[in-house]
Amino acid sequence: MMEFRIADTFTDSLGRLTAQEQKAAKTTAFDLQLDPTSNGLSFHKLDRAKDSNFWSVRVNADIRIIVHRTAGSILLVYVDHHDNAYKWAERRKIERHPTTGAMQLVEVRERVEEIEIVKPKAEAAGVAPVAKPAVRLFDNLRKFELMAFGVPEEWVNDVRAATEDTLFDLIEHLPQEAQEALLKLAVGEKPEPPVQQPETADPFAHPDAQRRFRVLTNVEELRQALDYPWDKWAVFLHPAQEDLVRRSFNGPARVSGSAGTGKTIVALHRAVHLAKENPNARVLLTTFSKPLANALKTKLVSLTASEPIVAARVTVKPISSVGYDLYTERFGQPNLASAAIVRSSLQEAAKSVEENGFPLQFLLNEWMDVVDAWQLKTWEDYRDVSRLGRRTRVGGKQREVLWQIFSQVRQRLDERNLVTWSDVFGRVAAALSVNDRKPFDFAVVDEAQDLSVAESRFLAALAGNNPNGLFFAGDLGQRIFQQPFSWRSLGLDVRGRSFTLRINYRTSHQIRAKADRLLPNSVADVDGNSESRKGTVSIFDGPPPSVLICRTVDEEAVSVAGWITERLSEGTRPEEIGVFVRSETELKRARQAVKAAGQSTVELGDKVEVVSGSIAVGTMHFAKGLEFKCAVVMACDDEIVPLQSRIETVTDEADLKEVYETERHLLYVACTRARDHLLVTATDPESEFLGDMGP
Repeated sequence: MMEFRIADTFTDSLGRLTAQEQKAAKTTAFDLQLDPTSNGLSFHKLDRAKDSNFWSVRVNADIRIIVHRTAGSILLVYVDHHDNAYKWAERRKIERHPTTGAMQLVEVRERVEEIEIVKPKAEAAGVAPVAKPAVRLFDNLRKFELMAFGVPEEWVNDVRAATEDTLFDLIEHLPQEAQEALLKLAVGEKPEPPVQQPETADPFAHPDAQRRFRVLTNVEELRQALDYPWDKWAVFLHPAQEDLVRRSFNGPARVSGSAGTGKTIVALHRAVHLAKENPNARVLLTTFSKPLANALKTKLVSLTASEPIVAARVTVKPISSVGYDLYTERFGQPNLASAAIVRSSLQEAAKSVEENGFPLQFLLNEWMDVVDAWQLKTWEDYRDVSRLGRRTRVGGKQREVLWQIFSQVRQRLDERNLVTWSDVFGRVAAALSVNDRKPFDFAVVDEAQDLSVAESRFLAALAGNNPNGLFFAGDLGQRIFQQPFSWRSLGLDVRGRSFTLRINYRTSHQIRAKADRLLPNSVADVDGNSESRKGTVSIFDGPPPSVLICRTVDEEAVSVAGWITERLSEGTRPEEIGVFVRSETELKRARQAVKAAGQSTVELGDKVEVVSGSIAVGTMHFAKGLEFKCAVVMACDDEIVPLQSRIETVTDEADLKEVYETERHLLYVACTRARDHLLVTATDPESEFLGDMGP
């Protein structure tokens, strides 16, 4: 039987065609898969191509599919208009790398135009630059060393001549494993060379070949790949991602990585993999908010389009809905206490305790982060709790006074039959702990850094003794909602099963480097698990982000409007632009700027998502999980970032560090929503954080 494969370059090129052209190309692709020997298919040998196995297949009068054809296989490689398709094929060949053994799609060196070196600004302005030879980044590496990283033999000399100015232009012509290795070498990291397979091994089975070539065994798999040509992640995975998706663990596992490294993609594939490998299992795919859960659900549809039975075994819900539904099923619909009711209950209880000298804000924080979060029901529980996540020390006598207040709050809520979200998850977790029948066999959690204590305890109870029961994806540097706490104390010990992704697919090198300056090189959780940002590289280049300090709000609006108009004139669509601010108070500034650009807005929220033809506007919290070609982060003024009203709620200087950390995380999240273009603006005086981002 002839093997039928597809290359990521085919899905890339398919996505650039019009809808009508895509439809025609797909029809021909299906015909090729069903019977590549059919007389109805018009094959034409490409005589000028360096690769003798390249053929073109006629789609219509102008569109051609380029295939790599051997006696035992057909590989869809490219599709375009006739002349462009032929030119592309004449500059490519598919061959086994002599060192790594991976099959590669190699750009033919002698047919590539000379790489243009960007001239320094001084030279472009007509100022004679000081003669200084550019430093060659890889001149110290020998040919066999570079080839060990997957560099094609004919590109070795170009790589050794590469400088900082030419690096990103050069790597566009190289296979991805070589790109990643060179980028890491350029920043002082020592990458692991790709796996080297013996000559007898199938070069298409090499892990690096799998990221660009995939065997499709039936028409439904082909339909999935072609229906979502822009979603390459649904078919092609990085070897490090593939390993985490398929690996068997002996306890809870966690994958981390900075924004844009593909954690969510791993979580999606992991959920589908578990459903496939365990035909009778029920898999939960969850995250902390409804908009993010909806985004996961949409991606799951594209990933499982050809496998409805698998899709039916994966439940996608925000974790609050999971807890609410399970509580209702077991105990009846919960009567949730509002924040206002909790606040008034604390106020009334505090007034009745004469010894109380604690501010209301401290009581609220202590209730939310300690008493309610950890479900402390008795004086002994509160007396002995370590108060993880709270930096302010509280002595024994003070705790006695505090417990008089909190016990009254518990009593008042009980009398009104009210429960908190922590109560909901606590009661469900307790029920699951004594019941062998679980509602789900596996749980995959995205954005796990923002899980609450009660939610984490619930997940630990849900997994029970299943060693593969829990898989978390998240980034401590993007924690914006929850106080830090010990996962290990709740039975979620990920030590030895915590992994970091380091290849950034979403954000340009310039934007990532600028945003990373907001955070330390490594972030550790309460249990001592460290997540390092060092060694993370972006695989594409882009214009440097702009930081603009304006004199007035009106000047800011005009500047942002001009920037948006310029992006639109370059071909960016309105829905590919997002504008973010710190809080709802600043939303009017964002609306004003978009209106000045003559565009309509759609405001992001729990139920509203990106709309075609409109620019998305929202707070930094709602930016989480989204991606835009261009992003503006506005109103980064002093006393807005970090938010002054939040700082004023801190009752002890020891807690200020936590506030500043999460405010930094928020700005980092907003900035890393941008793929190609980022503008950060403020009015004078600007946020102190902007200085940390560099000039």
